[in-house]
Amino acid sequence: MAQAMLKKIATSSACLVVGLTRRSSARTLAIASKNVNSKKEGVLPAEGEITKSVFMSQSNDIYTNLALEDWMYRNMDFTNHHVMMVWRNDPCVVIGRHQNPWLEANVPLVNEMQIALARRNSGGGTVYHDRGNLNITFFTPRERYDRKYNLEIITRALFRGFGVKAVINERQDIIVRDNYKVSGTAAKLGRLTGYHHCTLLVNANKADLSKALAKRETIATASTRSPVANLSEVNSRVTVDSLQTAVGYEYLRTPALHLEDGGQAHISQQRGFQFVNPTDEWFPGLAELKNELQTWDWNYGRTPVFTVSRAFPVPAQLLAPSEIYSATQELIINMTVEHGLISDVTLNIPPGLIESGFHGEASVITHLKGKRFTSEALNALQDAMLTRHLNTEVRKLDDKEQFVAKCFDQVCCELYCTIIKAVLLNPNCLCTYNTAVERIRGMKMEKQKIVFKVSLHNYLQ
Repeated sequence: MAQAMLKKIATSSACLVVGLTRRSSARTLAIASKNVNSKKEGVLPAEGEITKSVFMSQSNDIYTNLALEDWMYRNMDFTNHHVMMVWRNDPCVVIGRHQNPWLEANVPLVNEMQIALARRNSGGGTVYHDRGNLNITFFTPRERYDRKYNLEIITRALFRGFGVKAVINERQDIIVRDNYKVSGTAAKLGRLTGYHHCTLLVNANKADLSKALAKRETIATASTRSPVANLSEVNSRVTVDSLQTAVGYEYLRTPALHLEDGGQAHISQQRGFQFVNPTDEWFPGLAELKNELQTWDWNYGRTPVFTVSRAFPVPAQLLAPSEIYSATQELIINMTVEHGLISDVTLNIPPGLIESGFHGEASVITHLKGKRFTSEALNALQDAMLTRHLNTEVRKLDDKEQFVAKCFDQVCCELYCTIIKAVLLNPNCLCTYNTAVERIRGMKMEKQKIVFKVSLHNYLQ
């Protein structure tokens, strides 16, 4: 029965799909869109005065699709015209507006795998996208925003088209088989307009998902991890194309303000499926939005302030002989990152190391402060600490200075590689960046505590 219904859905909705030309698209958007400044608060239309469209993005680029979403949010008037946009992306990690990419993703591995990292404008947690995901955005006036309604559209489509029983949990995730998450959800609400978006796992690469998203716990806005499943594991007939058709069809047949099956009669009164080409020709100013979403300042520089503290036992041979101090002395490093830049570095040097002749604190701090929290910081540290200029001479560091340099190198390495609850490094290991990457990937070693203090002051606006 479900298969017969799916065929009916595909046949019916195929008649609704309209490949827009530039001229007809411009005409459609001219009718549907208004400058954001012209939107007015007033009496909302009755249900019968509201029409619906399903927009299908022709781009698979995460920055382009996020820009399209933002363009529609800023410029379209949804008072009489509700829109559901469906879109797919090439592999990428998408973090929430207030999240820390170094806490949410394995940044070096993401870069190595050429997986894009993007910060969206809505809140919520971190998600992984690839061509095996279907992403959906529901646009309405703020007063008509109804997340439960949107999620019910999806669960109804799953059951009507595929016989898949899905439920909406208390966190408003879509769950199958009692505990497996197939959809995460987030939203953005403005004064006049709101949107709710979600991603549906259909046939996503779960191995890449697991690698790209690191697991950790902090007091930042970190994602809550749940066991996930692909919908294709529940029903092998579910594909991204068939699901897009089923959800779009369910959206169009459902009245705008209440969950009721309006059938073909209601569909015939809607604007149907429309391909949209997210370019400046169709959406003037979209390229500028996309460029902003691609910048390092947006994706990394908007990260909340966080601090890491780390203590290193100083080898006895580097300490000055003394009967006063304890045999075990520690070098303590505190590093604060603000807007993606290293804003503060403090070094607590044990007395035994000072008395043995270490005087390199100023050099370390000077060369790290203000650097981007990337390999740029590591390079600056190496330049500062591996050699030091005295007049015109270049002198290699002594054993004590090399020890401090390696401690800083390890702190930067651990932060840049994972910033996770348990870093898989030996507590006494003073490895370089590249070595740390290899050890994190290939070895299980004693867990090491890293303390994070995250401040969101002046950020959650």
